[in-house]
Amino acid sequence: MKRSDLLFVSALLIFFSPFFISDAVFDFYTKFNSDHGMIMSFIKFAILATLGEVIGLRIKTGKYNAPGFGILPRAIVWGFLGLTIKLAFVIFSSGTVSFLGFLGMDNAGAVLKGDFSAGKILVAFCISVFMNTIYAPVMMTLHKITDTHIQQTGGTVRGLFSPINFSGILKNLNWDVQWNFVFKKTIPFFWYPAHTITFLLPVDFQVLFAAILGIALGLILALASLRAR
Repeated sequence: MKRSDLLFVSALLIFFSPFFISDAVFDFYTKFNSDHGMIMSFIKFAILATLGEVIGLRIKTGKYNAPGFGILPRAIVWGFLGLTIKLAFVIFSSGTVSFLGFLGMDNAGAVLKGDFSAGKILVAFCISVFMNTIYAPVMMTLHKITDTHIQQTGGTVRGLFSPINFSGILKNLNWDVQWNFVFKKTIPFFWYPAHTITFLLPVDFQVLFAAILGIALGLILALASLRAR
């Protein structure tokens, strides 16, 4: 383990430990999260999903930062993606419950809010499948576009807000990796079961767990990059 790894782990412990050792800090987080769900979605993904990308960079290059990587622009992008993820949670949770009711499972909403059971797992799994099949590929592709744009503009905040060459980036994406690895493998084999667990959790903890999964996403993106090479 390098000195940079020790410093990185120490910084994480210092940052996150107050939430576990201080009741006042945890209570403040719980209340603010309940009262301002969208703001907290931005903050959680900005921090945790970007953390995943930083760890992914460490895996690829041995460093936690690099010229042009753009930690702050990536955090901004992940914050806004976090807003869309929270939106997707709300839409697909209620929409799936309504659809299951249309199919004859009239108690789907009550089952999802009730105690742990096979029915609750089924409803959570259905939400996860619909969300990850319909929304996730769009979000992942958008993230790849913004990721490429950040690299092309030098990893600066100013560059992030410059016009994005959508057509050029889309033409040059490695669709073999994007389709055969990111879509075909990670969505059914990782995201379906991972977000099934997410929707089994209380609503206030779902986005937090999803943001923690953002760390896993950073590792997946690192593997995808290595695979592309």
